[in-house]
This record gives sequence, C-alpha cells and structure tokens, in this order.
Amino acid sequence: MDQTQAIWIKDPLSIFADGAERGIVIRGGKIVELVARGREPATANATVYDAGDHVVLPGLINTHHHFYQTLTRALPGALDLELFPWLQALYPVWARLTPESLDLGVTVAMSELLLSGCTTTTDHHYVFPAGLEDAVDVEVAAAQRLGIRVLLTRGSMDRSQKDGGLPPDSVVQDEDTILADSERVVTRHHQRGEDAMVQIALAPCSPFSVTTSLMRATAALADKLDVRLHTHLAETEDENKFCEQIHGCRPLDYLEQCGWLNARTWLAHGIFFNSDEMKRLGKAKTAISHCACSNQILASGCCPVCEMEEAGVSIGLGVDGSASNDESNLMQEVRAAFLLQRACYGVSRVSHKDALRWATKGSAACIGRPELGEIAAGKAADLALFKLDELRFSGHGDPLAALVLCGAHRADRVMVGGKWVVTGGAIPGLDLSDLIRRHSAAARAMHEG
Repeated sequence: MDQTQAIWIKDPLSIFADGAERGIVIRGGKIVELVARGREPATANATVYDAGDHVVLPGLINTHHHFYQTLTRALPGALDLELFPWLQALYPVWARLTPESLDLGVTVAMSELLLSGCTTTTDHHYVFPAGLEDAVDVEVAAAQRLGIRVLLTRGSMDRSQKDGGLPPDSVVQDEDTILADSERVVTRHHQRGEDAMVQIALAPCSPFSVTTSLMRATAALADKLDVRLHTHLAETEDENKFCEQIHGCRPLDYLEQCGWLNARTWLAHGIFFNSDEMKRLGKAKTAISHCACSNQILASGCCPVCEMEEAGVSIGLGVDGSASNDESNLMQEVRAAFLLQRACYGVSRVSHKDALRWATKGSAACIGRPELGEIAAGKAADLALFKLDELRFSGHGDPLAALVLCGAHRADRVMVGGKWVVTGGAIPGLDLSDLIRRHSAAARAMHEG
C-alpha cells in the first residue's frame, strides 16, 4: 500500500469518534483529517474506501496476555481451580515449552487478536525452561510476520518452590541471567517514537514468584533503559495474605517499597485495592489492566473500575492468558467487561461506550502510547472495521451498541499504521487451517508430556 497516497474511509455506518460522521482521511500511517457530517475532505485526491457497511473503531489494544497459554486451553487438570492451585497444575506443563511450540502458540494468539480487531497487544512471557532463553526473540519475529503492533514484556521468576514460591525450579532463572537478558532484548528490539511497531517492557511475574531483590533491580533497570514496568498485583485475597505473611505489608505497599509505584508501571488485575490505595495509584499515574473473563473463570473477584477511574486511575482491558480466558478475542473481552461492570455498578454508571473506551484510549494510557487508541487528527491509523451482517446482529438499532451488546467477535478489516493486515475477515497469506493443525499437535504433545 502506497503510504503517500491519502485514503478516505468514507461514510461509515457508524464510527467511534465525534465529528467524523463522513469518515476519516489517512496518509503516511496517520489520521490526517476527520470529515464531519455534510462536509467533504479538505485533502485533495484521496482514494476512497467505501465504509458504508462498516462500524469503525480505533484499533483495540490488549494490555495483558500470556501468548504461550494458547497451548493449554481448557486443560482438564486445571479446570475448576482457583489461581494458586491452577498455577501449580499448569507449571509442569508449561515447563515443556520449546521454541517451536512457543512460535505456534504466539502466532495463534496474535492471529486471534488481529481477527478480533486488536491492532496493538502486550504479552507477559515469564516461563523460561531450558532451551527457551530466546522466547522474546521468537515473539518479535512472529509479530513482524503478522504486522501487529506489540509491547512485549520480558517477564521473569526467580522464587521457586524451594524458596517458598509457587513455580518449580525448571521454569525460573537467577537474577543475573534475568537482568542481563532483559537489557539484551531492550537493546536489540525496543523501538522509540510514535511509529514504533515493537517495544519491550520489563515484567517480573508476581510477588509470590519473584524476590524483592529482583523487583528492585528491575525497577532500576527500567529507569536506566527508559522502558515500562508490568506485573500482576492484587488479583486474589491469597496474594494479599502472602504479601502480609512474607513481606509484612499489603501488595501495593510492597510495590512502593520496591520502587514501582510510578507512571512507568501498569498492573494486571487490581481487584483487591482499598479506597486509599486507589487514590495512591491515581496520584502515581499507575494504570490497571482489567481482565474480566479471566477474573470470572478463576472466580478471583471484580475489579472496582468505576472507583478506580474516579480516583484518577487509567483503566485498560486485557484478555489475559488463554489458559484462564480461554480465548484471545479482545472484542469479546469488551463485551465481558461491559457485562461484569454493568452488573456491579448498574445501568447509569457503565455503558457500551465505556467498555470501548477502556479497550482503546484507556489501554493506550496503560502502555504509554497516547498516539494510539483514538480516532483523531495526528493519531496513528490503527483501525478495526466491523460488519453487522451476521445473524447475531439481525434486527439491531444502534450500530455501535450492537457491536458490544450483540457480541461482535470478528473484524472484517483491520489496519495498522495505514496498512491493511486483515481483509475480508482473514489475514492475508496465513493458512489458518494449517496453523490450527500444527498448533493442536504441539498442544497435545505438551499435555501428554
């Protein structure tokens, strides 16, 4: 696609933006103009793409995931368990990951995300069994093949069962190895600027699988390298009890002691914060990734999203790992977050537009990318276009509401940086049947050991 040629995404059925009723004009990977009702574009000689059958959204942004877990969806030994026993059931299986199986797991996760309208995704990879030392490099290569924007986190665990943690020795690394590789992947892969397609963050897994020394050293390294920080926090009451028993304080106090309570950090889950802690998060500009499906499946609780936002905390959405979701569909996550938060807060406080906002502008704030997640002049041309021609939409009224209420799950077209990466509901050049066959075979091999 010629990036110098302007494109007018013309007369959409609906669009998640004000003052763009007649669409938007794109050039050079950016949105250069919003075309209001009754107007024509000021940009001359734009190629027209007729969007009359499409609802247009900013590209959705996924702020928390574990790609490798697509290989362990609905695993019998991990069904109907809460977080800690669920992890203990899965760690031995994840220890069998190989570079080949990881590549398949990552490709499936990214493809599923793209097809759901996701244009930017994070990943939290924290298991490094022998032979999988270059896991982040595998992920970068897959993202570049598919054309999705990524913020990949170099995760880590150094507190194994022998040290009072949950993971077995086979999936953890020592601090020196973790820090050296963290610096390596940032130096090699992290891109700066608004056009960045690959970025890296540092992400010790959780208070119950990482030592205090590694938490503090990672914060210092992130500051030195100027990259973001990510971890799980306040996901369960068990985690609160663990922190109080081991560290003598609640998880947020521990996070602050380790140098993490700042605008560089975004946290997965954030369910069990009290009102004072929410205010501290808001003041520090530390953001939260809300993972509605995972929280419901593991019965972890409900993130207090409205109170968080009132306290000044930015809220994004994450699908979380495909062993606890068990899918990688961000449009379905929008619906799940809407339903969960509507049930918690009522019809007057949560609308379908709130859920879409969390998955776009809110998620962009989580990952420090204000140029993403919004249809406005100067923003990146990352877009998701949905048709409403499936049976599930028949009889709809408001097209934008229908995406959420009727359960949209597959985008017709997806654009990243002005380039179409999904057309006709498919990823050009990707043999989906072959991918499913090879991925399923790799999953069976892992399950059987």
